[in-house]
Amino acid sequence: MGAATSASLEINRVVVLGANGAMGAGSAAMFASAGCEVDLVARDLPKVEGAMKASQGIAKSEHITSSMSARTYGEGYGAFLPGADLIFEAVAEEMSLKRRIFAEVDAHRPEDAIVATVSSGLSIREMAEGCSDGFKKHFLGIHLYNPPHVMSGVELIPHPDMDPALVNELAEMMTNRFGRAVVICKDLPAFAGNRIGFKVLNEVAQLAETHGVQLMDTIVGPYTGRAMPPLATIDLVGWDVHKAIVDNVDANIQDEAPGAFKMPAYMSKALEAGHMGDKTPLMGGFFKRSTVDGKAIVQALDPATGNYIDMDRGLTVPFVEQVKELYHEGRYQQGMDSFMSAQDPLADIARKVVLGYASYALHRVGEVVEEYADADRIMTAGFNWAPPSGLVDYIGVDRAIAQMERYGIPVPALLHAAKKGEVRTPLFNLPFLTPGRYFAG
Repeated sequence: MGAATSASLEINRVVVLGANGAMGAGSAAMFASAGCEVDLVARDLPKVEGAMKASQGIAKSEHITSSMSARTYGEGYGAFLPGADLIFEAVAEEMSLKRRIFAEVDAHRPEDAIVATVSSGLSIREMAEGCSDGFKKHFLGIHLYNPPHVMSGVELIPHPDMDPALVNELAEMMTNRFGRAVVICKDLPAFAGNRIGFKVLNEVAQLAETHGVQLMDTIVGPYTGRAMPPLATIDLVGWDVHKAIVDNVDANIQDEAPGAFKMPAYMSKALEAGHMGDKTPLMGGFFKRSTVDGKAIVQALDPATGNYIDMDRGLTVPFVEQVKELYHEGRYQQGMDSFMSAQDPLADIARKVVLGYASYALHRVGEVVEEYADADRIMTAGFNWAPPSGLVDYIGVDRAIAQMERYGIPVPALLHAAKKGEVRTPLFNLPFLTPGRYFAG
């Protein structure tokens, strides 16, 4: 990407559709903070006013709303779309709803206005079916990661009819003006970040059926290069969101990890009963929090029975504690060496998950993203996870290949090329980042 934004693309006025949701308020704050006038649109004014108040909290500015206007769908699209440079859709992740909205947008949008969806993985091409050629040439996904004021990652997923020059201009603007870490993706289910990330999350959920919830979050915890344990992460994003993403990939993708996106039956049963994680605190998800006699109690789901059981406060896994202590001292290479050489069946489980993450991410190069740095960028800036190439650097290319072969994990072509000297090592090369920041002691 170039150092300056092209003068031919201007975004001064943004219309956010579905402004009452968390992403609507977050995106409005992002656009307004960069000097845009923002119209927030929802079904009724109280919802828009709530979104504007949320934007003030996100931006930590009472004045951020001075460039915002509250609008409702009842005014008609012809009332708030004229003059828009960017029409940003942030409604619920439902294809039929989005298509109805885009039909209205197509009928009233300015000719050169960019139209974007914040969808986290639905087909861009399918969303635009039935719309005009002009719409398709200006339509793309701008997938922000939640919350956007914390996570800077963004995926741009252009419609096939969109001019690549316009995509590049928008990528430059998202980088230089809006402060985003941009990755351009092909239009495949879940795009790059969610496909890579939810493969890992779902794999750990599958393993929890045999090994238990607390144990899996312990052996694949933050020390493996992630901000939160995997099952706690699913609780945070919501079981309904998890199901939508993994079901979409499972139904529409065939790759080198068959079955990885099959949602466990115990999760489907609990979700049908209303368990959605942190969204349903009284019912819980993988974990359930309550207060008894003023004392906070955390219980973990028993996948076999569907009941919640008390956490084992004395649970420790020796190899995990050893690695965490080394990381706490800043000895990341020694910590990774300890992890990779630990003689413990539980270490085998954890290593297979971690190596599987690196393998799956690097296999997306050429399929969903152009370069392996793109996979690194979206996993660091979108998920706050260790970059896959950085993991390989700490493990060592030769050892990573040998361990992947040992566990039956497909070895990415990049690693074979690195072993032959055809790709420079170390592999990780994103500016201003060091992989060690992602390993918790």
